[in-house]
Amino acid sequence: MSRRQQAALSRTALSVFRLNGQFLAVSEKLAEPAGLTAAWWQVLGAVLPEPLPVAGIARVMGITRQSVQRIADLLVREGLAVYEPNPAHRRAKLLAPTDAGRAAVRRIDPGHAELAARLMRELGGQEAFEETVRVLERLSRALDAVSTDLPAPTRTQTPEA
Repeated sequence: MSRRQQAALSRTALSVFRLNGQFLAVSEKLAEPAGLTAAWWQVLGAVLPEPLPVAGIARVMGITRQSVQRIADLLVREGLAVYEPNPAHRRAKLLAPTDAGRAAVRRIDPGHAELAARLMRELGGQEAFEETVRVLERLSRALDAVSTDLPAPTRTQTPEA
């Protein structure tokens, strides 16, 4: 049964990689009229509910702190976000959206709503859409659970040329 399990893992990974690319492409199209990139939109979206430190945003998004830091600095430079003091940590400032940042995200809402409605119809209704989300969230939690104790990758020696 191991080959079947490996094949299922490979199909899952390839599907998720493709899905990630599709979401990034669609997100770029949705964000462009608002003057944002998909990455800017992601980071702003992470701090809409409440300001977060860069490391917290990275954890939520599943990307590196350095990537988020670069985008956060650009958002601040463009006036879409600000750094605020963090009462819990003097050096790790909180990133918060400005009014301009919130307005930019609001400009994405109509296209976002249209895409959500179209996906819901394509998936067969709201219940099917929500089940899809639950399955993806379950897959993410399961991967977190099983990947914590994986051995570190080893480098294979290549023969000297």
